[in-house]
Amino acid sequence: MSYIVNKVQEQLKNAVYSAVEAAVNNGAFAQMPTAEFKVEIPADRANGDFSANAAMVWARELHSAPRKIADTIMENISLDGTYFLRAEVAGPGFMNFYLSDSYYADILKDIREKGNNYGRSDYGKGKRINVEFVSANPTGPMHMGNARGGALGDCLAAVLDYAGYEVSREFYINDAGNQIDKFALSLDIRYQQIYKGEDAIELPEDSYHGEDIKVRAQEFADVYGDKYIEAPEAERRKALVDFALPKNIKAMQDNLTKYRIEYDTWFHESTLHNGSELKDTLELMKQKGLTYEKDGALWYKNIEVQTARLQKQGYSQEDIDKLELKDDVLIRANGNPTYFAADIAYHRNKLAVRNFDIAIDIWGADHHGHVARMQGALDAIGVGGDKLDVILMQLVRLTRDGEVVRMSKRTGKAITLVDLLEEIPIDAVRFLFNMREPGSQMEFDLDLAVEQSSQNPVYYCQYAHARICSIIKKLESEGISARDCSSEELEMLKESEERELIRHLAGLTNEIVVAARNYDPAKITRYVVDLATLFHKFYNSCRVNCEDEKLMQARLYLCICVKDTIKNILEMLRITVPESM
Repeated sequence: MSYIVNKVQEQLKNAVYSAVEAAVNNGAFAQMPTAEFKVEIPADRANGDFSANAAMVWARELHSAPRKIADTIMENISLDGTYFLRAEVAGPGFMNFYLSDSYYADILKDIREKGNNYGRSDYGKGKRINVEFVSANPTGPMHMGNARGGALGDCLAAVLDYAGYEVSREFYINDAGNQIDKFALSLDIRYQQIYKGEDAIELPEDSYHGEDIKVRAQEFADVYGDKYIEAPEAERRKALVDFALPKNIKAMQDNLTKYRIEYDTWFHESTLHNGSELKDTLELMKQKGLTYEKDGALWYKNIEVQTARLQKQGYSQEDIDKLELKDDVLIRANGNPTYFAADIAYHRNKLAVRNFDIAIDIWGADHHGHVARMQGALDAIGVGGDKLDVILMQLVRLTRDGEVVRMSKRTGKAITLVDLLEEIPIDAVRFLFNMREPGSQMEFDLDLAVEQSSQNPVYYCQYAHARICSIIKKLESEGISARDCSSEELEMLKESEERELIRHLAGLTNEIVVAARNYDPAKITRYVVDLATLFHKFYNSCRVNCEDEKLMQARLYLCICVKDTIKNILEMLRITVPESM
């Protein structure tokens, strides 16, 4: 939380402990209690700005009723030198504390002093976090899940960075294994069909049937003609993949750049296969007795590993049996490694080779069953499954006029990330995809996303910023410039709308910490929407350009604090911050 909010809570705790110590010294209490108590912000500010439950927590230790304990603490408490004006006891023994005017003034001073860094903290202590997201299969166009995952992953990385972690954004390119074999087959058949006709050779049901495969095959034919038609199948397919795959990867990179996502690392799965990392990981698993051979394939003892983990967690054998655990193939009978084998090697690379403290993966909800076996495998090879955190993201439903939309108007095909970014402003896409927790299903309203009104959350926040810029410009046109304010001037901001707005501003740093801790950037989009709402409420109730020059400057100072905070948040989320709308 912000330095001042943190300081206030420390002051409250110290004042309570000092009061208890005084009560022990004068014989009112027999001993110093040891149990920890909580300091909280009451839902209703009529019950104080902060509240402490110490009297309830200490009732057993002090052998007294909570109300009596609270009354005794109040008789011995001193708030001198703190941000608190007064304190009182309520109900069964809650102690409520009320802030002085100087607190509100100092919050605003702190915001202006920190400037672009307001909201940042050292909560993460520089721990290294790898956030891997999107990681779309390069054999086809990116879909709605990738669109949501992109916005979520990038904004989560930004939140973690603000919370004091060292963050690396990563894309895992699946350029090896079964899907590339299928890609090669699909390209090969489409290429042959160009010269032999579609009836001459049929595309298998389980291959890639998208229009993009036809496009790449035609592009290859435009360059090489029928040169590879009579070439050996392996040579032809390798040439097709070598031609088409880099184009697909480049298209993904370009589209994600357009989406304002810049990765620190593009990790190729093929490096695991071509180097020694996959081989070394499998050898390690063999040495640890985690594998066995059956039917010509190499298997991983998932049942044994998961059963042991679940038993440690207190699961009964009956509950474990209900999970119907199965062992997993690592190397197929044909000698090809499975995706699971490569995934273990990849995460070992992140955590044991590149030494990230935490690896965060953002996966679709359909990968739910893969989480436990990945964490179990990492535990089993000594890397630490607790270092892998997986965020499971639910699907997105696109709606227009209240109806579900599945097809692009332009192409008549399933809507892709590219289609979405061509139809909807990027600001709206990034913001709206982060309005809900990752684990909640989401409806993305295409009409709302382009609407320029207060109903559109991102427009509403941008408008609040632009409105403040307009206020400043209007005052400047009248010869009034914003100046620094003294604490006494800022203490003039006593209206409930002013105080409510300042309290919300004070909570930003803590909100970012909680969002980072919970892996939930939606907390920040909701925070800035609430900030815009409170600003409009203040603006409609408190005239900035008033007759009292000192009050006018104080309100202008508050406006600038709101403007700068909105700017910090929107820029953190890589959303544009217009000065006029």
